[in-house]
Amino acid sequence: MPLGINENDREEKLNISREDKLHFEEMWLPSIEASSLAVEDVARKLDTNMLSGLSWAEAERRKSMFGANEFVVKNEDPIWRKYMEQFQNPLILLLLGSAFVSVCMRQFDDAVSITVAILIVVTVAFVQEYRSEKSLEALTKLIPPSCHCIRDSKVHSFYARDLVPGDIVLLNLGAQVPADLRLFETIELSIDESSFTGETEPVIKQTKRRKTDENKSTWETMAYMGTLVRCGSGKGIVVSTGDRSDFGQMFRLMQAVESPKTPLQESMDTLGKHLSYISFGIIGFIMLAGWLQGKPLMDMFNIGVSLAVAAIPEGLPIVVTVTLALGVTRMAKRNAIVKKIPTVETLGCVNVICSDKTGTLTKNEMTVTNIVTSDGWRAQVTGSGYNNIGAVQIQDSSSDQETAQMARSSIYNVLEVGCVCNNAAISPEGTLRGQPTEGALLAAAMKYGMHACSSNYHRLQEYPFNSEMKVMTVRCMPRAAHNELHQEVFFSKGAVEKILQYCSKIHYQGHCVPLTVEQQQRVLSEARQLATHGLRVIGMARGDSMESMEFLGMVGLHDPPRPQVRQAVDIFHSTGVQVVMVTGDAMETAVSMAELLGIYRPNSTIVSGEQLDAMADDELKDRVMDVS
Repeated sequence: MPLGINENDREEKLNISREDKLHFEEMWLPSIEASSLAVEDVARKLDTNMLSGLSWAEAERRKSMFGANEFVVKNEDPIWRKYMEQFQNPLILLLLGSAFVSVCMRQFDDAVSITVAILIVVTVAFVQEYRSEKSLEALTKLIPPSCHCIRDSKVHSFYARDLVPGDIVLLNLGAQVPADLRLFETIELSIDESSFTGETEPVIKQTKRRKTDENKSTWETMAYMGTLVRCGSGKGIVVSTGDRSDFGQMFRLMQAVESPKTPLQESMDTLGKHLSYISFGIIGFIMLAGWLQGKPLMDMFNIGVSLAVAAIPEGLPIVVTVTLALGVTRMAKRNAIVKKIPTVETLGCVNVICSDKTGTLTKNEMTVTNIVTSDGWRAQVTGSGYNNIGAVQIQDSSSDQETAQMARSSIYNVLEVGCVCNNAAISPEGTLRGQPTEGALLAAAMKYGMHACSSNYHRLQEYPFNSEMKVMTVRCMPRAAHNELHQEVFFSKGAVEKILQYCSKIHYQGHCVPLTVEQQQRVLSEARQLATHGLRVIGMARGDSMESMEFLGMVGLHDPPRPQVRQAVDIFHSTGVQVVMVTGDAMETAVSMAELLGIYRPNSTIVSGEQLDAMADDELKDRVMDVS
């Protein structure tokens, strides 16, 4: 909107009636409301067509009312005001006062030296912060986000800032979600919401909301602005844009929060106040002592002021500012931009670092290293990467042909579940499309000669993995060449203890036998043994129904730590900084990796999610500093 046009003139110019304005205002749909409505109801409320989208004319009308799909930032202060803000430091103000007093007392040498010191401090700080701000602005303008949208029944590509509620957006692998979308079509769609929630595991999306979504911070029927498509594709209706999106509301809250002062700023403020009190105290004491001795008060005042000015360390702000500026420069060489100079000092005040494990402390490059079948066969898997380089080496395989074939068949059954219950794909060049865990399962199957074994089945339905159930299941129908009984088959993979809850049978020496309590304990013990070696353990099962599945075995996946993490942890510990690992892995796996990285030490403790939920606030406060 051009400057100088008020709201009434704009509506008249655009021919927008008051009724249209009220109608448009009712179109905003919060994500929590949009996720609970059927897709048809969302489309009806936003007055859009899921096949043809909006017309260009209607989209322009909505954009003129809703505004662009971007965040409204605070107006930038002019340069002169930013420069003057540097003088708000209490110590700088005290030095200015000292310079003024020096001028009044005709001590021009002191006045000039103090003024030069002040100018050096404020200029260095201003230039450094101005350069950082310009660098940040340049970064935001490098690649304006774009999107694929259906308008007038055709797919168009344009800047995401032009989206409006009711637009139909297409999502593909690698795309950034341009606005809050209510999904109505998903094809193996998983989205990385780490920028929004902090969780590194991609969320598998679907079009219908489930009851298990009620207590989540995000919904599986929604795609949120700023998140990234990691796998698959989909379509969605724009329900909120700009500041009214969930990410926009978070951005607005952050804009409203005033940045707290750093410890150094607080210390400098305190020093400035104390020096002020000392200066006035010196002046008062000298004048009182002179008055008692019968000396002229003006002479005593001049002496007191001279001593007070001399007590003020005009070199201190220079030393502090230049030191912090050097710190900012060093950070810039490490590709980190520090906007405000005092902020760099807060890094030295950190005393606890909480870090996620997968993808942060580790590479998030999963590799299957161990396979254990339900009837006791074990195999080591060699090689790394998402390719077929390596082999599956069965241990203690008998020379008897029948026994060896039984071992190979058991290994095949475990890997088959990992392939069929899987949404990842590996290109001939070795590029993974999908989640690293699923890519590792495909690579293990490829090393066993099982290429595209999932093509033997037609997938009918998927029950996606989520953090509560910790199980993924697919319902399939074997294709004609592999299906004599025309019977559906369920394949499940997930946490071993969760998989066992669905199993009433176990595969043993080529036969399906009832699962006993002793066998369950043996399986769990085997899973714990793998986890103690730092492996992520995934159980495999299949069956005719989800209520009565057959346990087949488990695989152990290794996620190597990032280089130099151990060195960094040791440096933190040597400087008194505590490092805490936060992960959703099994406790044994977490402890093994924490010991390898030096995070878990003999005097530290572990807290599981169940223990944390059961703790009272006071108990947590007492224990949290000892937890690693």
